[in-house]
Amino acid sequence: MTKEVISKIENQLLQAMVERDVNALDGLLHDDLLFITPDGQTITKAMDLDAHRKGLMVIEKISTHIENIHVIEDLAVVTLVMETKGKMMNMPIEGKFRYIRVWKKFANGVKVVAGSCTEL
Repeated sequence: MTKEVISKIENQLLQAMVERDVNALDGLLHDDLLFITPDGQTITKAMDLDAHRKGLMVIEKISTHIENIHVIEDLAVVTLVMETKGKMMNMPIEGKFRYIRVWKKFANGVKVVAGSCTEL
């Protein structure tokens, strides 16, 4: 696992989010994923996929900048800043957020196992 591989997979994740590609997201997120939202909620993979499937998460505009990628054996810890505009649960969201994502290498690929974001 290299920084270049993780950067490429981060871009695949972003594209899947924008396109609400549930199949791609399903392949990139680990079944036991836990993600903490800016308001402190814990989101699972099933909840995230369901939000995209039902159109509850709609991204109208997005840009990202990866700050750091730290590869630690079969893990990668990524910090990035994302500017986004869209809707979540029919409520408008817009702003700049800092994310941390933990990727882990498995026999069937590299998957997100944990993450969190906070509004800047």
